[in-house]
Amino acid sequence: MAKRFWQTLWFKLAAGFLLLALAVGLGAGAYMKYRYFPQASYDTVPPELPEFQGGPRVLVFSKTNGYRHLEAIPAANALLQRLAQKNGWNVFVTENAAIHNRDDLGQFDLLVWANVSGDVLTTGQREVFQRYIETGGSVLALHATGGDPSYEWDWHPREFIRAQFIGHPMFPQFRTATVTVENRDHPSTRHLPPQWVTEEEWYSFEQSPRPRVEVLATVDEAEYEVPDWLAMGADHPVIWFHRLGAGSVYYSALGHQAKTYDDPAYQQLLEEAMRWLLERSAQSRPAPGG
Repeated sequence: MAKRFWQTLWFKLAAGFLLLALAVGLGAGAYMKYRYFPQASYDTVPPELPEFQGGPRVLVFSKTNGYRHLEAIPAANALLQRLAQKNGWNVFVTENAAIHNRDDLGQFDLLVWANVSGDVLTTGQREVFQRYIETGGSVLALHATGGDPSYEWDWHPREFIRAQFIGHPMFPQFRTATVTVENRDHPSTRHLPPQWVTEEEWYSFEQSPRPRVEVLATVDEAEYEVPDWLAMGADHPVIWFHRLGAGSVYYSALGHQAKTYDDPAYQQLLEEAMRWLLERSAQSRPAPGG
């Protein structure tokens, strides 16, 4: 009887621990999904814009309907606000996608999509965004803005980014590699050395966007052990720009970690990219409200 009692007690305890572990695991999984993959939503009521002072106007947009970069988004947004203040630019930061309407979007000289993920725009908002660029607007797109494995809106990877993300190495996720700066005549990269060693979550794309873009920098895959299904080979661009209609798009695949936005070299790259894009916008589209 005593032996059966202890056997039964052990079985109940073991079963209890297993159920507890399962519950903890499921709870942790749900919590991680909630934190890193928030419920998708589509905004229809735009935010109220402030009264802008003189000077260029910059919109910083960071909505996520996919993976949310919890550390990188606030770090990038804070840096972009500091750069705007330093240069005397008006800046408005929002995650409300309804700002992509003709009246509001036309108020801005430059849009920065900072780690936007997932399909975040409604059909009407997509049309406004596309028209904004094609009629002379400028967009700076950072990291996750080109980092979803699929899009409902095919124009996003095909024309906006001009590359379809397929994944990045894991275990470890962040690796140190050499970025080769191909074009050091561009204002955003002339301060960089020809070989720039940095740590990143290295995005791979279905194929190189070259020759449909002007490549500024590539990464050397040989330095961070790319699995075959992610390998792009010798031509692996990570920073580029292109014309889209009368407008301009500048994309950097760097920027997963918050510390990237503390790197003076990357800060200068973004600042000069913004200046360059603002100049392009001034040359190709009427002044806001015009």
